[in-house]
Amino acid sequence: MSQTTNSCASCSSCPVGKASLQRRGEHTEGTRFTIALAGNPNTGKSTVFNALTGLKQHTGNWPGKTVGKAMGSFVYGDESFAIVDLPGTYSLSSTSEDEEIARDFILFEAPDVTVVVADATRLERNMNLLLQVLQITDKAILCVNLLDEAKRNKIDIDLRGLSRRLGIPVVGASARSGQGLDELLETMRAVATGELVCKPYRQNALPGHTAHQVMRLREQIERLYPETTNTEWIAYRLIEDDPSIVSRFNHPELLKLAKEVHLIIGENFHDQLTEAIYAEAHRICEEVVHQAYTSGRLPFDVKLDRILTSRRWGFPIMLLLLGGVFWLTIIGSNYPSAFLSDLLVGKLHPLLRSGLEALGSPWWVTGFLADGVYLATAWVVSVMLPPMAIFFPLFTLLEDFGYLPRVAFNLDELFRRSGAHGKQALTMSMGFGCNAAGVVSTRIIDSERERLIAIITNNFSLCNGRWPTQILLASLFIGAAVPAAYAPLASIGAVLAIVLLGIAVMFASSWVLSHTVLRGEVSTFHLELPPYRPPQFWRTLYTSLIDRTLIVLWRALVFAAPAGALIWLTCNITLGGDSIAAHLIHLLDAPGWLMGLNGIILLAYLLAIPANEIVIPTVLMLTALMTGAGGEGAGVLMEGGEAETFALLQQGGWTLMTGVCVMLFCLLHHPCSTTIYTIYKETKSVRWTALSVFLPLGLGILVTILVAGLWRLLA
Repeated sequence: MSQTTNSCASCSSCPVGKASLQRRGEHTEGTRFTIALAGNPNTGKSTVFNALTGLKQHTGNWPGKTVGKAMGSFVYGDESFAIVDLPGTYSLSSTSEDEEIARDFILFEAPDVTVVVADATRLERNMNLLLQVLQITDKAILCVNLLDEAKRNKIDIDLRGLSRRLGIPVVGASARSGQGLDELLETMRAVATGELVCKPYRQNALPGHTAHQVMRLREQIERLYPETTNTEWIAYRLIEDDPSIVSRFNHPELLKLAKEVHLIIGENFHDQLTEAIYAEAHRICEEVVHQAYTSGRLPFDVKLDRILTSRRWGFPIMLLLLGGVFWLTIIGSNYPSAFLSDLLVGKLHPLLRSGLEALGSPWWVTGFLADGVYLATAWVVSVMLPPMAIFFPLFTLLEDFGYLPRVAFNLDELFRRSGAHGKQALTMSMGFGCNAAGVVSTRIIDSERERLIAIITNNFSLCNGRWPTQILLASLFIGAAVPAAYAPLASIGAVLAIVLLGIAVMFASSWVLSHTVLRGEVSTFHLELPPYRPPQFWRTLYTSLIDRTLIVLWRALVFAAPAGALIWLTCNITLGGDSIAAHLIHLLDAPGWLMGLNGIILLAYLLAIPANEIVIPTVLMLTALMTGAGGEGAGVLMEGGEAETFALLQQGGWTLMTGVCVMLFCLLHHPCSTTIYTIYKETKSVRWTALSVFLPLGLGILVTILVAGLWRLLA
C-alpha cells in the first residue's frame, strides 16, 4: 500500500474531517484529556503541536530543539485536549535532561494518549523510540510525518501493515501542509475516549537467559506494585540502576533482587537490550518500508555532505559562512543603530527633558529619569537591538537548513581534545550573537559536566555588545598606527585577531577545567546529521525575533535601567566636594595603570556591567566629567564622531597601549549582568556562576598586566 493512501478511506462511515478543530493556544484549564507528543529531533513534532494549538513553538532543524515541555490546548468535536510537546529524544533509556523529561512525563503523568511523531524518510531510526514508548504505555499512536519528502525520495510505507504489526493506530501526515491532521485528531479522540483500544506489540528478542532473569524481576514488581502496568520496562530500568526509577520503586526487597539480577546478567545488559530493540525495529521496517536508497540516506544529502564535512573544504566553508554572518551583522546593523540612536537619543531624549522641565520637575528628578534611566535604556536598545535582529535570523536560517549540526561535526575533534563536547561549537557560535543566548543554547549538551564547561567558557565568544567597542578602538588606534592605505585592513585584522584569541582562550580554558574542577571523561558524541531542508523564512524571522531577540533584549533592559540610574547618581552625589565617581576613579587609577588602563575605564566597566553596549558612552561621559570637556551635564551618557571621540580619549590620556589593553580587557572580562543572571538560572548554582564571572575577569586582569608591563619594558 502506498504511503499516500488514507488508511480510513475505504470506510464510508469514517468520521474523519467531520468534527472541527478549535485552537486554544496556552489555555489548558478545564481540559478533559492530555496528549503527549514524543519523537526524535527533526521529525516535525513541534510543527504538529503548532498546527493543533495555534502557538509558535520554535521548530529548528537541530537535535534537541525542544528541551523543555511546551504546553497548549485545543478542542476537537465536543472534547477538550491539553497537549504537551516533549523534548526531542532518540531514547528513553539514559538519564540526560531531555530523555528524563520525556520519559517521566509518559510514565508518571500517564497522558491519555502518547503520539510518537516519526520521520517517514528515516522510519527505522525512529522506531527505536517508539518501541520503548510501547513498553511504557498502552495508549499510543504513531504519526508517520514528512510523507511528502518520502514520496519525493521514492520511499513507500505500508501504513496499514505497520499498524497491524505494532498493534496501535498509524496515521500518515505531512504536518507542514496540514495533510493527515484531521485523521490524527480523530484517532487521538478515539483512543482517548476508549473507542479505539490499542494492543501494543511488546516482544523483545533478548537472549533466553537474560529474558528469564527479567521475568523474575517483573513478577516481583507485579507483587509489590500491583497497580503498575509497564512492569517489563520498569524492570529494565531497575537493572540499569536508573536513579529516577529507583527512587520511585525503592522497596528494599525489590532493589536487592534488581542488583542480584544485574550481577547474573552481567555489565552488557544495556547492549543486549539496545541490540534487541534495533533488531526488532529493522525486522518491522523490512516488512513495511520499500525504498530506492538502501543506505537510508538521500542522494542530495550525501553529495552535499561530501563537501561541507570534508577535511579539505569543511573548515574553509564553515569559516566563510560564519564570517559572512558576522560581517552582515556588523555592516547591516550600522544603519538601523544610527537611526535608533538619532531617534531615541537625539530626538526623544531632549523632548523628555523638556517635558519634565515643563511639568516643573526638580533638576535632580529630570536628570535621574531622563539622563540616567531613560538614556541608558535608549543606548542599549539602539546598539543591541539591530545586531541581534540580524544575527539571530541568519543563524536560525542556517540552523533550519541543517548546516549547524555539520559545524558541530567539523569542530568535534577540537573540542574533544580540549575535554569539551562537540556541540559546544553551536553554543560558541550562538555566543557571538549574545552570550546569554549562548548559555541557554547549552541545553543541547546532554552531559552536565560538559554543559558546565560550555557555560563557563561562553563569555570568550565576542558578543554583539562588544563588537562596536572592538571595531571603534581598532579603527581609532590600530588603524591610526599604520599608513592610511592599510588602515582598514589593519583594523579588520585586529578585530579578527581578538575573535581568534577568544576562541583559543575558550579551548585552553575548557582543557584546564576538564582536568581540574570539572574533571571527567569526554562523552561520546553521537550525532545524526539531519536532512537538509529549505528554511521557512517568515516563520524563522518571527521565531528568531520573538524567541531570541526580544527575550534577550528584555533581560538586558531590566538591568540597563538601574545601571543608568546608578551611573547618574554616582556622578551627581558629592562627598567632600567631589562626586562619588571622582573618588572611585582616583581609587582605581593605581590598578588601572598596572593593567595599561586607568580608573575611568575600570569604573566604566563596573558601572556598565548590565550592558556592554554602554561601556564606551560611559567612558566618554566620565572622561568629559574629569577633564571638564564636552559641556554635558554630569552623568549624561554621550557619543560623538570618530574624530571627536579620538580627541576626547587622547585628552583623557589614552595611547596605543591603552587601546590595545582595552581591546583585550573587552574580550577578557566579566560577563554582563544579563548573562550572569542567565548562568544562575541555568545552573542553579552560586559556585558555577561565580566561576563564570571570575575566570574571565582574572584572565583579563592578568593578560592586561602582562601586556602593559612588556609594552613599557620594550618601549
